[in-house]
Amino acid sequence: MKNFVEALILYYILFYSWFAAPGFSPEAASSIPFSIDQALNRTFAYSIPALALIWYIVLGKKSFFALKPQNPLRKDVFSLAIGFPGLVFIGIVISLLVTLFSRYFGLSEPPKIEAPHGLAAWIVMVVLCLGTGYLEESYFRYYLLTKLDNYNLPSRVILSSMLFALCHIYDGPFGITNALLAGILLSLLFIRYRSLHGIALAHGFYNIFVYTMGIFL
Repeated sequence: MKNFVEALILYYILFYSWFAAPGFSPEAASSIPFSIDQALNRTFAYSIPALALIWYIVLGKKSFFALKPQNPLRKDVFSLAIGFPGLVFIGIVISLLVTLFSRYFGLSEPPKIEAPHGLAAWIVMVVLCLGTGYLEESYFRYYLLTKLDNYNLPSRVILSSMLFALCHIYDGPFGITNALLAGILLSLLFIRYRSLHGIALAHGFYNIFVYTMGIFL
């Protein structure tokens, strides 16, 4: 129970309190333009300190397992090679469902993500996406799946994926579903390969893919 409470407190501090803050309402807009200033602020004022806090906690506790040193590059490549196409596939299917159900049932579509403009903006976007990938995978997969080791594996996967999906509540039901399925996939890959870098890069590359698709929308 103590481990569960600590995990929820850390979740609230790092994730829920951020998107629940007053004035944070991306769902009010039909599209979200990319802003270098906002991206840099999020990276240096949020992502980096939050990532540092997670790993300060992880490295200070002997109860956490170490990533297996055997063939780490191969494990990273395998989880990345499965994870990135899997996330893209889930995203495309959800996008098709958005088009279908919003048309026939009058549901609102999630805001569209606009692509960056200019080389500097693209570089900042890549840094932002990779930082977000490492932050979220460090907590939702590495930290959470290990911290709650007194729970059975299916329960940990479901809890991790549900908390991850809750962070995307502003995307509406389709965004939540997308995040839930993505969370389950990334959890299973982490359990199978014990690779943080592979799933973090898959997550980051998928975020980059989403911004890149903004060119065609």
